[in-house]
Amino acid sequence: MTSHPAKISAIAAAIFSKATAPAFDEQHGHNMFDGYIICGTPRTGSTLLCKLLASTKTTGDPHSFYRRQDVLEWAEEWKLPDRGTMSELDFNVAYLNAAIAAGKGGTGLFGLRLMRENLDELSTILDRIFPKLQSDRARFGRAFGNVLYIHLLREDKLAQAVSLIKAEQTGLWHIAPDGTEIERVAPPKEPQYDFERIKREVAELETYDAAWNIWFAEQGISPLRVGYERLSGNPAATLLGICEALRVRAPDEEDISPGVAKLADATSLDWMRRYRLEAAAV
Repeated sequence: MTSHPAKISAIAAAIFSKATAPAFDEQHGHNMFDGYIICGTPRTGSTLLCKLLASTKTTGDPHSFYRRQDVLEWAEEWKLPDRGTMSELDFNVAYLNAAIAAGKGGTGLFGLRLMRENLDELSTILDRIFPKLQSDRARFGRAFGNVLYIHLLREDKLAQAVSLIKAEQTGLWHIAPDGTEIERVAPPKEPQYDFERIKREVAELETYDAAWNIWFAEQGISPLRVGYERLSGNPAATLLGICEALRVRAPDEEDISPGVAKLADATSLDWMRRYRLEAAAV
């Protein structure tokens, strides 16, 4: 199919024209948010946070719509035309439109979870749809409107690395509070301690966090910082704080129920102990 960049860009601009004129809250004197982007790295509690936000029924339904491994699955779920029947630009516009609708989940706010490893690819896609904008922030604003950037981070990088490696090895990524499995991507397998792998993962996670901070500084963005430790320790208070930042009505605290439980166990603690001892001996 022949691509018509000028035509598609005009269509995209019409679809997302509201992004250039975010609503104004006269009572508080602030621009109201059209949505939010959770900027994270793996094993920072992003699934817990996404489920909490979706449970409010007012703050969208955030997912990793731009995780490259999942794009075709999302496109199929949204019943988009087969990618092979469209130009790349046509597909990107249709996908963006569908992602925004899905991320709103029938509410007035759009939600997106974005890992640092997928940021550059998303920026490239948006640059093709909305060419000649000078920054990632401008491209994101044109696509998603006035968004709140939420930087989700985990101070204990060793615990984060251990959690990630265990999930990759065992195939189990998330469980519900009652212990039932929510997400398993491979048959059960016993995890194996690996000092060098943990060391590499800690370094990579630190690099990703630093990359987010560099990006925020370059784009002139002051994100809302949300720590995993507080999120996992007091999910209700964290959710209420985000609702306040978004200037939307928060649910009653007693109605907030985490949909995800911690996977850390005795094996996690043992790996961390062994790693610290070996690292100190090096």
